[in-house]
Amino acid sequence: MRKVVIAITAASGSIYARQLIMRFMQNDLAMQVDTVSLVFSKHANEVWVQELGEFKPDAFPFKIFDIQDYKAPFASGSAKYDTMIICPCTMGTLGRIANGISDDLISRSADVMLKERRKLILVTRETPLSIIHVNNMKSVLEAGAILCPASPSFYNKPKNIEELVNTVINRVLDLAGFELQSYQWPGN
Repeated sequence: MRKVVIAITAASGSIYARQLIMRFMQNDLAMQVDTVSLVFSKHANEVWVQELGEFKPDAFPFKIFDIQDYKAPFASGSAKYDTMIICPCTMGTLGRIANGISDDLISRSADVMLKERRKLILVTRETPLSIIHVNNMKSVLEAGAILCPASPSFYNKPKNIEELVNTVINRVLDLAGFELQSYQWPGN
């Protein structure tokens, strides 16, 4: 049974966050987790409304922690959260993590995941990239994070935007080590 924290930042791509949260509500994943906790960055809800319409975080059956709540269990390694997924991840969040700036619950929790050698998956969503972004990506990779850019695949011929988004979400969940049924390259 896993303990997972999902952080949602203000990068474009709220649909990725919504689909990820919804996947944890489905039986195949719900049976693999003990706890799912959520934290939204200061402006994540504004981007969510812009992209998806109404923002109803209470519709999710998971506890939501305030961005400044440093008493949240996953702000400490002793709580033994084993996976953190930041989806979508802004370049600002990536930069703070890369440089050890723990100025809110998201960056503090990411710092904890790195220092405890636990899974930290950053679903970046930015284009084009500057050399600063690339250097920050290099830093978090060297520190042990996993970068999974929100770059959907087309192998399974997705028929709608949700299926397309789920090509990324399934990859994220696979990287996190969850057992799931999803498209695999022929021959696997």
